[in-house]
Amino acid sequence: MARPKSPYNFVKRKDTKKYQLTLNPSCGLPQRVCDEWQRRSFQELPGELAQYCNPKRDADAKTAVLALIEYLKRQNEEGKARKTHIEDVSVGAWLEKFIVMETSPRTGVNNAKNRPYSVGTMRFYKSYFDAHIKDDPITAIRMNELEEDDITQYTNRLALHKKKDGTLIGGTRTSAGVIIFLRMAFKSYNQKFPRWFNPFIGLESPKPICNERDALLEDEVLSLFVPGVLKTNIEQAVCSCMFLSGLRRAETGALRPEDLDWQTPKILVRRAWQNYGLKNQILGPPKGKRHRDVPFDPLLQDAIKNLWQEHGKRDWVFSTDGKFLGAQWIKNRLPKWLDDAGIELKGREIVPHSARHSLATILEARGVAERHIQELLGHSDPKTTRGYLHSTSKTIRIIGEGIIEARVKYEEREKQKANILGFKVS
Repeated sequence: MARPKSPYNFVKRKDTKKYQLTLNPSCGLPQRVCDEWQRRSFQELPGELAQYCNPKRDADAKTAVLALIEYLKRQNEEGKARKTHIEDVSVGAWLEKFIVMETSPRTGVNNAKNRPYSVGTMRFYKSYFDAHIKDDPITAIRMNELEEDDITQYTNRLALHKKKDGTLIGGTRTSAGVIIFLRMAFKSYNQKFPRWFNPFIGLESPKPICNERDALLEDEVLSLFVPGVLKTNIEQAVCSCMFLSGLRRAETGALRPEDLDWQTPKILVRRAWQNYGLKNQILGPPKGKRHRDVPFDPLLQDAIKNLWQEHGKRDWVFSTDGKFLGAQWIKNRLPKWLDDAGIELKGREIVPHSARHSLATILEARGVAERHIQELLGHSDPKTTRGYLHSTSKTIRIIGEGIIEARVKYEEREKQKANILGFKVS
């Protein structure tokens, strides 16, 4: 049978000749409190125990440790066993700081780095808090009393929340988003109070769940530009920008004439609409705060020149009346473009964002390196780019179509044989 750990131990360092102490739960304190006193210097004792901060002998160190244990027990009974200057705030009150731009510690850090925080991200945080956190019992727990069990119990309750269609959110993108929000807020608290026990420290971060997007094949993309499909100059220009430069809708709508470098040529992607299509939409940096340059193809150049010749050069590149391109403009026209081009979706969901997937897939199929595709799309993580590459599916689809074609030919041959045999018998 294993011997129980000593209630405490202390050692004298050989380099500094200073004592270090460690507490174990057998001293009568909770594990979470003991975890904060692992190989700690006596100089870190609370101010009330200042007379014990510099022991010279083992006997002095023992006296200091016993005094600390008694002190922490008293603090624990009063709910203050953690470091006394840790902010006395509830989980709910701390999380609420992160859903308001003016109070979020996160936005302050980003602004100090000259990387303004995304209002879209803030909107997601607020929706997570309002729908899945605000009314949960975890919000009433003090941050300095929070334990890992509180988090696991919360995640169990979260998984049982229901979406509007009645299905559970456990294992969904929403569930992962809520947990990632909590982890971010608790990490910020831990950075502010390094000796605070972060209850997420032993739990793995959920893997983000991305929306699957379908892509068009290369010959389908080409069919969009057959005369008669794109009927106006602005349709020609916008569609060219989507499929030849890989801009997001919010980036396309925010493009200004000064962002076009006609000499190099290239497009400078420096801004995008945040909360695009909502009442509180504002101009901000592109997604991920990553500025980038993308190709400015001659086809797109000609389309923009024709657009400006017809409607004049405006404040926005894609405009016929001086207003910027609305969020629904492309979404409403894309289905008609697909229909006029004779593109059969065959179960695929083709949305405006599919243009980026289509471009990435075509580039990969033509041998463009993944890192170049990543730079074009503005992804910070190559894993994100891999989600845009559909050449495997394209190859499998070609194989599947070949199998079907082979079966049809086989059946036709069998019918011909049957007809010949039937004719001979008669």
